[in-house]
Amino acid sequence: MTCARMTTILAAVLAALRVAATGSAAETAPASLRLVYDAPAADWEREGLPIGNGAMGAMIAGGVETDRIQFNEKTLWTGGPGAEGYDYGLPNKSMAGEVRAVARDILENGPMAPEEAARRLGRPMRGYGAYQSLGELAIETAGGEVSAYERDLDIERAVARARFRKGGARHERVYFASYPDKTIVIRYAADKPGSVSFRASLAIPENRSAKVEAAGNRVLAKGALHDNGLKWAASFVVLAEGGSATASDDAIVVEGADAATIILAAGTNYALDHPRYRGADPAADVLARVEAAARRGWKALLDRHADDHRSLFRRFSLDIGQKPPAATTDALLAAYPALDEAARRWLEALYIQYGRYLLIASSRAGSLPANLQGVWNNSAAPPWNADYHVNINLQMNYWPAGPLNLIETALPLFDFIDNLAVAGRASARKIAGASGWAVFLNTNIWGFTGLIDWPTAFWQPEGAAWLCRRYYDYYLYTHDIEFLRERAFPAMKEAARFWLDRLVEDPRDGRLVVVPGFSPEHGPFTAGPAMSQQIVHDLFRNAADAARLLGEDAFAREIEAALARLDPGLRIGAWGQLQEWKEDLDDPNDDHRHISHLYALYPGEQIDALEDAAFAEAARVSLDARGDGGTGWSKAWKIGLWARLLDGDRAHKLLEEQLKDSTLPNLLDTHPPFQIDGNFGASAGVAEMLVQSHRGLIRILPALPAAWSDGEARGLRARGNVELDIVWRDGKAARIELRPGRAGDYHLYTDIFEGAFAVEDLSAGAPVAVAGEGRRRTLSLAAGRRYAITVREE
Repeated sequence: MTCARMTTILAAVLAALRVAATGSAAETAPASLRLVYDAPAADWEREGLPIGNGAMGAMIAGGVETDRIQFNEKTLWTGGPGAEGYDYGLPNKSMAGEVRAVARDILENGPMAPEEAARRLGRPMRGYGAYQSLGELAIETAGGEVSAYERDLDIERAVARARFRKGGARHERVYFASYPDKTIVIRYAADKPGSVSFRASLAIPENRSAKVEAAGNRVLAKGALHDNGLKWAASFVVLAEGGSATASDDAIVVEGADAATIILAAGTNYALDHPRYRGADPAADVLARVEAAARRGWKALLDRHADDHRSLFRRFSLDIGQKPPAATTDALLAAYPALDEAARRWLEALYIQYGRYLLIASSRAGSLPANLQGVWNNSAAPPWNADYHVNINLQMNYWPAGPLNLIETALPLFDFIDNLAVAGRASARKIAGASGWAVFLNTNIWGFTGLIDWPTAFWQPEGAAWLCRRYYDYYLYTHDIEFLRERAFPAMKEAARFWLDRLVEDPRDGRLVVVPGFSPEHGPFTAGPAMSQQIVHDLFRNAADAARLLGEDAFAREIEAALARLDPGLRIGAWGQLQEWKEDLDDPNDDHRHISHLYALYPGEQIDALEDAAFAEAARVSLDARGDGGTGWSKAWKIGLWARLLDGDRAHKLLEEQLKDSTLPNLLDTHPPFQIDGNFGASAGVAEMLVQSHRGLIRILPALPAAWSDGEARGLRARGNVELDIVWRDGKAARIELRPGRAGDYHLYTDIFEGAFAVEDLSAGAPVAVAGEGRRRTLSLAAGRRYAITVREE
């Protein structure tokens, strides 16, 4: 953006805010959580508005004469079974001997260059594939003078719109992706009868066969990818109100209608079933979805969609003193540093809720998990294949699910990991000569768990262990013991078995270490880098706890014995930093975007600011040295890290940096390019500012920034299966409401307990006994009731 353009935008925004402050424009201010723009999107990545139902996604540009709705179906991938050379990333014969040889070289000779490690252990990717765009729904209308254009995305209802005046009529176009009806729905309407006319057709990329048929008011397209033979299908039907909708060649032409509704569905014959990954031909299912939705009609489709979305989205609300300003979202973002406080808070609150919106849109039960771009991609060769990286990115996608009350959105991740664990047994055996399962850095929808040969990003065998943290976290948030027994623990146990086989005794001190080990994505290969040790420590501790809960005492004892010998990955170096490597190799001038050695602080819990002052201070020194820069996901991680260090102002500064430098005009995170984990990580980081619940202690407002001195957060969740509302005034908690999902003791830490306070059972109208002293108290609560903790006036 040029300086002149920035100045123009800033002046316009500030003028709009001055008008809003006088009250003369109050009626035009957005009343709900909306992204608003005054022109169609000219750039898919920067300006398109995303809608999604988990399996399908679309980017809304809102063009007038040509409205191109680029859409995706998450299982449409090249590569995998059927693609030339695909081998799941696995060698033909065991590599265990060479892995042991590299480990010996590192232990005997010291650090190894990544290029040498990749030469000896890496493998070229064959047939890996990439996530694909399914195509575009192109809707063409007659030209004419357009005025009063507005495009918006209401994230509370998950509905996008484009509105404008043309030809003496006010036109409105509505777009949403319905989870209940598994379709994308578009409606064209106008306030002047007979004003809706268009031609709708599908544009399909050339890397596949395609047969397109139009009959009556419906189009069906189907074919197969050239690369792997994966079958695909897409269909849409047009329901005209007044006028006509008829087939013409491979399109549907609407003439003289009052309104028209387009219902679109798509699918493939992919199945999440290792090793074949193929299911039924998709055409019949796609047609059935379109026809079922068409029978419901426009109003029922909209209502079912909005009710479904709101049932998730409305669980959480945040009031930090924001007021909706009368300005477009892109202009607000460009002027963010100069906005008044209420407008800044508006953009911050919108951004946090946008992360929740994107998670709902890109991860619903029955679909694959959110990938590097969620569910949205317009390229045959997207960045990083739009795949799943397990050295932080896939895990970060699901950090908000627990604390921001969207725990069901993690279910696709567990389906995916269940399948990945089956595929990963071969990787554990063939690459490392170990039992259990492993995945080494990146994966696709085809069960890739092996190796690539990129020197600084190919070796991360702790990926499976880190994924298992998501399993155990789900249990901690829900206390679903059947989930723990049937799904979480089996995956955790096998991942732990891998490390019981793979850990090596360091001759220098007799501790068990990961070797070869690598700290993403810089530095040498070493023995026992901090992140590797911390992740394995995390897995062992969680697996032992789970085993005890399930009565697997023999396994618990085995894990606990190994845990006692495991190098914990925590050391304080020469300049007071938390060491990234077992050797003191850290450079105080290193500002690399990865801060891998701080895993123990967040999302792990080996370091706790309340209880581990020395290590917490060392983490602070390291974080200060790395600085506040980095890519979007890096800044997002730092929000959570500073929150865990109880520094709300610094966490808020990182949120500001995220908005200023790592957010596109449509509020998507940019690496660059667009990468969705920054959106998810930042929203999760804000949750850590408001409530933390690691180590069995629920901390209320642990990192509240001075900028948010008064506010309310409703519908937060904490580990232990409890929902919370928090009201604060002058930077201190004033009222906490608890809604437990289980009966038992809850351990809380809040400044309310420092003075006179009351705890009341709101369901029974009775007081509640409280144990403990100071800020830390224990409350014994019953499931299904409401409790309030309030400051009591003396």
